[in-house]
Amino acid sequence: MATRPNTDLLQGTLDVLILKTLAAGPMHGWGIAQRIQLLSEDVLRVNQGSLYPALHRLEDEGWIAAEWGTSENNRKAKYYRLTRTGQRQLEAETENWRRLAAAVGRILQTA
Repeated sequence: MATRPNTDLLQGTLDVLILKTLAAGPMHGWGIAQRIQLLSEDVLRVNQGSLYPALHRLEDEGWIAAEWGTSENNRKAKYYRLTRTGQRQLEAETENWRRLAAAVGRILQTA
C-alpha cells in the first residue's frame, strides 16, 4: 500500500519558512506560499488557513512588517517584509533547526 508523505509542519516551522522567504525581499501572501512550494519542490504547500494567521502572528511579534501595495496583476495586496528583529529571529531559528535536524539524523542512523 502506497502512503502519501505527511507534509504537516512542526509547530513553528511555518514561521521560520516565512521569515526565510521574506529574507529575499518583500512579498505578498500568495507569493510567499508559492515560493515555499517552489523551493520545496512541491513537497510543502501552505494553505491560506495556515499562512495568514502565521503572518498576523509574526507581525504581532514585530518580526515582519506589512504595507499595502499593488500586485503584479494590478490588484491591491498586502506586502510583508522582514524587520531587523525578524532577521535576528531567523538567525536563531535557523541555528535551532540545524541542531534539530542533526539530532534527528543521528537518531535515524541508529540500528
